[in-house]
Amino acid sequence: MNRAHLPHRLLCTLLSLLLALTPGWSLGDVYQDLPDMGSVSGSLLTPRQEKQLGKAFMRYVRATQKVIDDPLLDDYINTLGRQLVQHSEARGTRFTFFLVRDPTVNAYAGPGGYIGVNTGLVLTTRSENELAAVLAHEITHVIQKHLLRAWYQDQNLTLVQGAALLAAVLLGTLAGGNAGMATAIGLQAAVRQQQINFTRQNEKEADRIGIDIMQQAGFDPRAMATFFSRMGRAIRAYGTKLPEFLRTHPVTNARIADAWGRAETYPYRQREDSLRYLLARTALRESGFQNPEDGILHFRSALKEGRYRSRAAARYGLARALYRARRFDSAAKELAALLKEHPEVPEFIVTASRVDMEKGKREAALKRLEKAVHRHPSSLPLRLVLDELYLRAGKPKKAYAALMRLASDYPEKTRVHRLLAQAAADLKRPAESHQYLATYYYLMGDLEAARRQLGIALRQSGLDDYERARIVSQLHRVEEELKQLKETGGKK
Repeated sequence: MNRAHLPHRLLCTLLSLLLALTPGWSLGDVYQDLPDMGSVSGSLLTPRQEKQLGKAFMRYVRATQKVIDDPLLDDYINTLGRQLVQHSEARGTRFTFFLVRDPTVNAYAGPGGYIGVNTGLVLTTRSENELAAVLAHEITHVIQKHLLRAWYQDQNLTLVQGAALLAAVLLGTLAGGNAGMATAIGLQAAVRQQQINFTRQNEKEADRIGIDIMQQAGFDPRAMATFFSRMGRAIRAYGTKLPEFLRTHPVTNARIADAWGRAETYPYRQREDSLRYLLARTALRESGFQNPEDGILHFRSALKEGRYRSRAAARYGLARALYRARRFDSAAKELAALLKEHPEVPEFIVTASRVDMEKGKREAALKRLEKAVHRHPSSLPLRLVLDELYLRAGKPKKAYAALMRLASDYPEKTRVHRLLAQAAADLKRPAESHQYLATYYYLMGDLEAARRQLGIALRQSGLDDYERARIVSQLHRVEEELKQLKETGGKK
């Protein structure tokens, strides 16, 4: 194989994952816009190419990490992230924030504005200001294109090393020895030091701009210095076994001092934690109990002894644990009290509706959510859960119509396509159902499953020529991507 062509093909493999399973896309649409990979010293990716690479990155993350598919938690982290983005130079640019169920302390910024945060980091923060500090820091890495600049930084790298560096940065640090490309794994140790050196060079810039973003967005700018000071003290506790966050975001005394100095240029601002931040932390903590009965004991004890930052959040944790333990009457009692005090909080509305559904009170569950959606029509978690309960209540037509609108507005939401597959199946549209399942698996990075679903869709009776041609076209794209992965040593 001509080594001069390998980087181009490696990037083709990554970019090929962006193809949506919808009419109008073709491999030519991707390949004609590929960056010139013949020289590591070339220009950075165009915004469109960076977004395409980001989509590929996100699919790999879903395939290898436990990305949380909870409408409420997803909505919270994206709401917080968007608030910060709107007070940055990237105002109006689309960012995607996601949570990964992983107890380690880590956060990372991928290309195209995809920013991941481990649940361990969320639970490590002591305030919403600290969580905002981490997000602002990662947002700055995206705005300043630190990742892409690192990719092109060293002109002495060979073409193979340049491409492998990108794969190692995007994939290796996330999946360890299970990174997608054999060449990237082989060179990961060689390029690791360069990645760390680059990070040290740019962390101060990410801190400085991130602090400015926090100030503009109404958060306490001192929280970044506070959080990194605690991380710095943790280095002594961890010794040589540092969590990934401290390896990729090295903390030094000079850096902490710079962050404090920058923050001190702004007047002191006290900002209380939002209820949704406290509820998100509570939900993560409650889901950490494998046995829900342990969660019940924990939150009841906390309420009895007054060991909580928010009584409402503690009662929410108890209600969630009771719901998981199928003690629905007790859960309903807790939620009724919470809704009386906080009638518009989506976490309470959604959980109460789910409890009612389990108790057989379908109409009450749907009515509560329908009223909430009417009051808050832009709330994605309320709309998603309403459609989910429509399906459980045997109302697939209502769910289907609403989910089609959501699929148009949120084409990368995996839950939307999974629910659409169910709705289509309930409406006796098997070919369509399998196509939506194929899209779901595709977004999850499981190309083999996507291919199987498209094959099943193609075997359904009653397909017209247009439908058959569309499925065949989609199947060919997936098969081409699988072929490219095998040719480049990829593992899927």
